[in-house]
Amino acid sequence: MKALSNVPYSALSIGQQASSTRIVSRRDIQLFALASGDWNPLHLDEDYAATTSFGECIAHGMFTGGLVSAVLANQLPGPGTVYLEQTLRFRAPVRVGDTLETRVSVSEKRDRGQRVVLDCKVVNQDGKRVATGTATVIAPTESLTVMPRSPDLDSP
Repeated sequence: MKALSNVPYSALSIGQQASSTRIVSRRDIQLFALASGDWNPLHLDEDYAATTSFGECIAHGMFTGGLVSAVLANQLPGPGTVYLEQTLRFRAPVRVGDTLETRVSVSEKRDRGQRVVLDCKVVNQDGKRVATGTATVIAPTESLTVMPRSPDLDSP
C-alpha cells in the first residue's frame, strides 16, 4: 500500500475533486454482507435473485455508499476526516463485474467547525449514475500523511 495524505481545511477549495475506480467482485458483495450483517438473498442467492426484476444478484446499496466513504477517508479531504452526514439516492443496480468510478467534489465550506459539503456521484462503465448525493465532513486542520494498516482479521 502507498502512503495516504490529506488536504487540510485551509487548502480545500470549492470545485476541488477526487475519484477512485473499482471493479465490483462477487467477493466484495460477500464481504460486505459479512461485515454489515445484511443477508438479503437479493445480494447472495443467485437462484432467488433470478426470480426478481434484476434477474441476478446485485450489490448492497450501502456498498456503493462505502465507496464514497473510501474516497473521503483516503483522498479528499483524506486521513483525519470525520464523516458526519450522507444523503444518497440509489439510481441503478450495481452488478458483479461493473466498473464503478466514485467522484466527490467540494461544494461548500463552513468555517465554523471546519465543515465541508461534497457532492458525490458513482457512475458505472456505461457512464450511468448508480448513486448520487452529498456528504458532510469535518476536514482535518493539519496536514497528515499515514501508511495504511491492513486489518488483523485474526484478532478478536
